[in-house]
Amino acid sequence: MLTMNIKTIGYTTFALLAFAGNSVLCRLALGEGQIDAASFTVIRLLSGIITLVIILKLAQLTQKNTRSTSPKTTSKGSWSAALMLFVYAIAFSYAYVSLDTGTGALILFGAVQITMLLVGILSGNRLHYVEWIGVATAFCGFVYLVLPSVSTPSLTGFILMTVAGIAWAFYTLKGRGSKHPLGDTSYNFLRTLPLVAILLALTIPQTQLSQTGILLAVVSGAVTSGIGYTLWYIALGGLTPTQAAVLQLLVPIIAAIGGVVFAGELISARLVVASALVLGGILLVVLSKPTSK
Repeated sequence: MLTMNIKTIGYTTFALLAFAGNSVLCRLALGEGQIDAASFTVIRLLSGIITLVIILKLAQLTQKNTRSTSPKTTSKGSWSAALMLFVYAIAFSYAYVSLDTGTGALILFGAVQITMLLVGILSGNRLHYVEWIGVATAFCGFVYLVLPSVSTPSLTGFILMTVAGIAWAFYTLKGRGSKHPLGDTSYNFLRTLPLVAILLALTIPQTQLSQTGILLAVVSGAVTSGIGYTLWYIALGGLTPTQAAVLQLLVPIIAAIGGVVFAGELISARLVVASALVLGGILLVVLSKPTSK
């Protein structure tokens, strides 16, 4: 029985597209040396804050003008979620400096998968054997896709990307109970301001900026992070922890397909096989009836 409705599928799709776009933007900015990791993180989070606050205010103004009689309560995220968001953003940026794309993706999504599955199991979310098969199949497809570009990582890069994956997993899990995704995401970003200010003060001497780097950081923060993370929080309301974990394995597949569509890259047999494995595994997880929610 299909456990995701059309609305959840739509929001999930747009969120995953944003994640893939964010990966490309980060790689272009940091991998090409257009900007330093700290400045990228600062600009990314500040751009997200500005964009989300504007959208939130417009939404509140629209609600007020409609003279709705429904409660106008807006949840305001949490400091713990904001901390996870900041830790993910800064660790991800610094890890990208010393890791290639394939190795970074393997470590990041491996950490996300393991963390979310372990938390789910410890919380009583026992997986059906079909879900285990689906998770294993999707992860094998993901590993098969990134394997050619995987190299021995630096210890620092490995630790940083693992921390980024764990932080993102907890940020995702905190969003599953969100009743007001836009408000929660906006205030989560806003609450990172003190940490952003500290990071800026500590790294000003090492600042390395370019117009391209700044533009990439702004788009990453405003669109693929700010708006993308809001859509993800909306989607999480219709996903189990296992579904949320395994669906994120689609991000590298989407990025690879984007390379085919927009960069003229060839469709390889590896991409076809990996996509089939990931999609097949996800289908098993989605169609499997969860034993516990």
